[in-house]
Parts: sequence; structure tokens; C-alpha cells
Amino acid sequence: MMKVGITGGIGSGKSTVCRLFRERGIPVYDSDAEAKRLMQEDAALRQRIAARFGAETYRDGRLDRARLAERVFGDAEELSALNALVHPAVMADFARWSDSQQAPYVVLESAILFEAGLEHAVQRTVAVLAPEALRIERTCRRDGTDAEAVRRRIAAQMDDDTRSRRADVSIVNIFEEDLAPAVAELDRRFRYEAAHA
Repeated sequence: MMKVGITGGIGSGKSTVCRLFRERGIPVYDSDAEAKRLMQEDAALRQRIAARFGAETYRDGRLDRARLAERVFGDAEELSALNALVHPAVMADFARWSDSQQAPYVVLESAILFEAGLEHAVQRTVAVLAPEALRIERTCRRDGTDAEAVRRRIAAQMDDDTRSRRADVSIVNIFEEDLAPAVAELDRRFRYEAAHA
């Protein structure tokens, strides 16, 4: 099964691109959503998180996200320790999920595809890019947040130039009406590559 990784910074339109692949019948694994699910439901992962970050990380059987976020964000070492626990669980889950799919190929959606080394789990990588001003405007509108907060989040992420250099393909998302044809073209390409692999 061919696997395609799709990544992009905040406000780039990565989720919109993934929705367009879904509409074309391609299964998409949202690594962020699945990581949250696994941190709650995977008994072995819960044990490891509680052992590393304290039993109080889970309150009444539920992950205390606010407490964990407070602990890891702004502390590179703590965040790295959390990622070292979560990423292997996500990759194992992605592998199981991929094996159960009946499509020509599957998509792994991850904002931190390159940062987390997840590109090694896929055969092709796609970076979704957009000008920073547009990313800020989209995120403010979507999240009801202020521009400065979005700028800080963008500054903490990999920059688009690096993302573009590392990806096999880049999609520039300025006008949403251009996205569907771009995704259709990639879908044709990936179907062809998967059939001839």
C-alpha cells in the first residue's frame, strides 16, 4: 500500500487538501486527532505517559490536556519526551490502519511530518504552502484568535521554504478554487504510481 504524507503549517489549508483527497475516495489518517485518541484509549501509552509525567496527568480516567500542555509547551525537553512516547504509538496505529484500507493509496496528515521524522513512514510527501499574511488571516478567522498569537505559532513551526525543499511536491494554496484541480492532478499521479510500484 503506497502511503502519502501531507503536511503544512497552521493556516496553510492542509486539512482542506486532505478533505479533497477524501472526497476522491482516498482514506486520510489524521495523526493529530489519532494521537489524542491514543493518549486517551491506548492502555500501554497511558501507562508510559503517567509514568513519565505523573499519575495526575490523568484525572478521573481522562487525560488532563491543559495540565500536560502547560508542562510540555515552552519546554523543548519535556515536549521531546512526550513526542518520544506518542509518535511510535501513532506510527504503529497508522501501519495497522493502512493495512486495513482498500484504496489505491492512503494519506497521512501531519503538521509535524518532517519534525517528527514521520516522512520515513511514507513513500511520497506533499507540502501545503501559503503566504504568511493569508495564514494569519485564515487562522484568526477560524480560531477567533489574534494575529500576534498566530505569528508566535508560525514562528515555532518549520518555515515554508524548508518544508518545500524537503517535500516531493508542494501545493501553494492562495485561492481555494485552485485546490481541487491541484489535488485531482496529484490523485491521478499517485494512483498511477501506486499501480506501477
